[in-house]
Amino acid sequence: MTSLSLSNRFSQWRRWAAALGLFFAVALLAPGAAFADQKDPRLPELFDLLKKAPDPGAAQQVEGLIWTLWFHSDNPEVLKLMNSGVAAMSASDFKMAIDAFTKVTQIAPDFAEGWNKLATVHYLTGDYQDSLDEIGHTLELEPRHFGALSGLGLVQVELNHTEQALDAFERALDVYPLMQGARMNADTLRKQLQDKSI
Repeated sequence: MTSLSLSNRFSQWRRWAAALGLFFAVALLAPGAAFADQKDPRLPELFDLLKKAPDPGAAQQVEGLIWTLWFHSDNPEVLKLMNSGVAAMSASDFKMAIDAFTKVTQIAPDFAEGWNKLATVHYLTGDYQDSLDEIGHTLELEPRHFGALSGLGLVQVELNHTEQALDAFERALDVYPLMQGARMNADTLRKQLQDKSI
């Protein structure tokens, strides 16, 4: 790599970092900044930054902000259940996690992350049809949900639906081009399909 291309890359990264810094400042001062979900008005700008991120590290910073906004609700009961469900999932207490996330979807059926977390637990327990249904709910509410799209790919892999899995990972990459897991999975599936066609 030449010094000129390094200089251009650094300049691009610096402009991107400045834009992200400005976004942080505006987001933190915005009214209602403590509450969020998939309808948060700050998300379109974040998705734009996610597409323009110059490298995986920068993209992961934006990804973290998006997950933070997706996770939060202005309903304290929903937040409590979400935190309980995540703690249970981390401890591999999948029954408790399913109970918590199911309650979230009953209390707040328009809260996409409740459906996504429930889909994740059902994927982990091998309940793939339930997971597919819940991913469907998630994507109805938040079509840009790269986590749900990647999860859809993983479920389709388990069901040996190679073409559908590849499509799901490619949809995730349309939203989040530097999503490393989705990129690796898409490359692997593409190669499998090419090998089959030979």
